[in-house]
Amino acid sequence: MMTTHRGSHPGVTRRTAVQAGALGLLGLGMNHLDALRAATPGAGPAGGTAKSCIYIFLSGGLAQHESFDMKPDAPDGVRGEFSPIASATPGIDVCEHLPGLAQRSRHWALVRSLTHGTNDHTLGHYLMLTGRSKADPGFRGDRQPRPTDWPSMASVVGDAFSGRGHHLPPAIVLPDRLVHWSGGVLAGLYGGQMGSHRDPFFIEASPYGNPFWKGAYPEYSFPNETKKPPKSPDERVFQAPSLTLSPGMTAGRLAQRTELLDELDRQRGVLEATAVAERFDRHRQSAISLLASPEVRYAFDVTKADEPIQERYGKNSFGWSLLMASRLVEAGVPLIQVNLGSNETWDTHGDMFPRLKDKLFPPTDRALSALLDDLEASGLLDSTLVVMASEFGRTPKLSILPESYQGVGRDHWGALQSVWFAGGGVRGGTVIGSSDKIGAYPTSLPQTPENMAATIYKALGIPDVASWRDDLDRPHLIYQGSPIPGLI
Repeated sequence: MMTTHRGSHPGVTRRTAVQAGALGLLGLGMNHLDALRAATPGAGPAGGTAKSCIYIFLSGGLAQHESFDMKPDAPDGVRGEFSPIASATPGIDVCEHLPGLAQRSRHWALVRSLTHGTNDHTLGHYLMLTGRSKADPGFRGDRQPRPTDWPSMASVVGDAFSGRGHHLPPAIVLPDRLVHWSGGVLAGLYGGQMGSHRDPFFIEASPYGNPFWKGAYPEYSFPNETKKPPKSPDERVFQAPSLTLSPGMTAGRLAQRTELLDELDRQRGVLEATAVAERFDRHRQSAISLLASPEVRYAFDVTKADEPIQERYGKNSFGWSLLMASRLVEAGVPLIQVNLGSNETWDTHGDMFPRLKDKLFPPTDRALSALLDDLEASGLLDSTLVVMASEFGRTPKLSILPESYQGVGRDHWGALQSVWFAGGGVRGGTVIGSSDKIGAYPTSLPQTPENMAATIYKALGIPDVASWRDDLDRPHLIYQGSPIPGLI
């Protein structure tokens, strides 16, 4: 009987050991691989309208006035530059720079009255990622995830579906972790009180790079501040996990890693056999199993998709991210969170109108329209709930930060945002809730992060009496609010 010793694996060659260690290139952190453990096969929750949910998060704060709750009759200083256009649903207007979504309004609904109490980016992220209106008592707002945090919605869903036998984890976040420009990591996206083994699985296909570049690179990049542009160009390269770059990796350094990748591909079979023979720890065996799955490799390798597919989605980080989400739905993943843009990409304090018109709305409209079309064509739209939200909305009043920007923008506003829902049983062509004449506060049917989270849980078939357990095995109710009425 072979025995193993700490720090070594008898009979494993140096090359094989290096290859196994290189799994870190894939974003397979050891504390995330528990989600890959083989579990007793089970169907998971049942009875909902959806089998999967894609939660699209627009970090920074989507301006409701410029997107889904336009106020063309508002006074100067509130009214924006864009004009509304009619959608395919009579009575529902959206921004003129979202023509693809306007044509597909039969598939989606709007909630124009979601509200919470903070204008702070860090706390706003936390609330909208955990589905809570208040932080836990241990929250400090210092961009440091803690074991005392509320679990993310992704972790809650992943836990509820953890018994499903599958190659892939039940909750996946892509293409990055939402790292702040200061280097701090945004809380609210992890297992928190459930324990780190319930962290979602992170596909780190979008390297952190230079935090002062925003947008859907490579074709829709823009500097964080007009008057203080980065000194170096945006060199980020979107890579599927089989080719993923470590944080800070740029195109100039990529060539040094391709030989290792090729070797890893050639040796996958050897690695898998060696893992069994030499009794690698279960984390590494799970990582190797993930690599070896053709289903997984197909879902991840979006930059090698057929050219017409890439063109429909857009050959940029937004398009590739939503294409990957579509493939993960096909593979049966219950929850996929897609962060469209690095941390605070949608934080339009200045130069708002050219940025939305030229850099942010085009890739979003294109990729999201392609996602809806593909889900419909594959018969998966009815069983896939798609939700798009931010940490908050934007102020009614236009303003300018003259030291940073050439043009006007809007500041943070937690009191109101529009949240977009599609598929998964959503009643298309529906608007729920309304705001006042200047888009500042809800005037009817106000909704909270708890209501949004409950809507996702209900759509996925999680019972309203279900609970999750913290790392001390104490039960906590999953539902902290009621699903949004009239939506599903």
